[in-house]
Amino acid sequence: MSLDLTRDPADLALDLVAIPSPSGQEREIADHLHSALATQPHLRVLRDGDTLVARTELGRAERVILAGHLDTVPAAAGLVPGVHGGALWGRGSVDMKAGVAVMAHLAATLDCPSRDVTWVFYDHEEVARDVNGLRRVIAHHPEWVTGTFAVLGEPTSARLEGGCNGSVRVHATMVGRAAHAARAWLGVNAIHAAAPLLERLARYAPATVQVDGLEFRESLNAVLISGGAATNVIPDRCILTVNYRFAPDKTVDDAVAHLRDVLTGAEVEVVDRAPGARPGLDAAPAREFARVVARHGGGEPTAKVGWTDVAQFAELGIPAVNCGPGDPGLAHTDGEHCPLEQIDTYAGIVREWLG
Repeated sequence: MSLDLTRDPADLALDLVAIPSPSGQEREIADHLHSALATQPHLRVLRDGDTLVARTELGRAERVILAGHLDTVPAAAGLVPGVHGGALWGRGSVDMKAGVAVMAHLAATLDCPSRDVTWVFYDHEEVARDVNGLRRVIAHHPEWVTGTFAVLGEPTSARLEGGCNGSVRVHATMVGRAAHAARAWLGVNAIHAAAPLLERLARYAPATVQVDGLEFRESLNAVLISGGAATNVIPDRCILTVNYRFAPDKTVDDAVAHLRDVLTGAEVEVVDRAPGARPGLDAAPAREFARVVARHGGGEPTAKVGWTDVAQFAELGIPAVNCGPGDPGLAHTDGEHCPLEQIDTYAGIVREWLG
C-alpha cells in the first residue's frame, strides 16, 4: 500500500483507518506515512521508534507544532472502515485518524507556509503515559519539538478546546484481619470496611472551576475494586482504584493532597499522575488560531474535559490547544464515525491559519 498525501483528506483518512494500529502495533502505519512524507522536498523527516517528526525549515520568524497520535484502541469485531451517510466510519475515524489525515495532507501540500511548522505523528497515546511516543521524543530529542504554540488534533468537532484536566489515579487500601468465614467474629472484613469510603465517594460533589476564562469540570470516582482470597475466608484487604480528574488550577501535588483528605482511613498509594494544562489562549498565535476557528463556525473556545498531550507541551512552556474533527463522545465506541464535513472544516481552518 502506498499513501498519496495529496488526496482529499477524507479519502486519505479512510486509507489510514483501513490500516489497523492499536497501541503497540503502529509500525505499519508509521512506515507508510514515513515513506510518503520522505518524498516531500520541503520537509525534513525524523523518526524515533514509530513516532515521526516532519519539519519545514524556511527560516520563518515563528515555529508552530501540529501533533496527532497514530494509535487507536482495539477495534470491535465487525467494525468495518467505510464511508456511509456523509461520514467516515471505523476505529480511529474520530480518535484520531481524521485529524492525522488532515495534518499529513497539509504537511505535503503546504510547501511554503507563513510559519515554520513541525508536524508530529506519534505512537502509544492510548496507553500508559510512560510509553507515550511524544513523551519519548521530548526526552530523547527535545530540539525536534521546539516552538511558540502547539495544536493537538484531538477530536473536538472542529472547535477549539483549551488546556485539559489533570489526572491522578490511586489505590486506596482498607486493611482487615483474615479469619474462617464460619468464625467471622474472629476477623475484620476489609471489604465491609470499604463501605464508608464508597459512600463518601458516592456523595462527593465535584467542582467546576474557572481557569483563565474557561470552565473545567472535575470528577472523582472509584473505577475498580478488588479484595478477598476465597469464599470461605474473611477478606483482610480491599483495594479501591480511585481516579481524580482535576482542573488545571491545581498541581499534581495539590490533587494528591485532596485525595488523601477524601480517602481518610485508607492507605493511599499513587499509581499514575499527569498534570493538567491551562488554556494556553493568551499567546499571539493562539489568539489568531482562535479567530480562524471562529470564522469557520467554531464559536467560542471551551475547556477540554479529559487529559490530552497538550499537558506535555505546557510542561515545556509551549501554549497548546486541542482542535480536530470528530465528536469526542464517539471516540472508542462501536459507533465511531466522523462527519466528512468536519474533516473539510478542519482542513480549512489549518490551511487558512498556516497559509
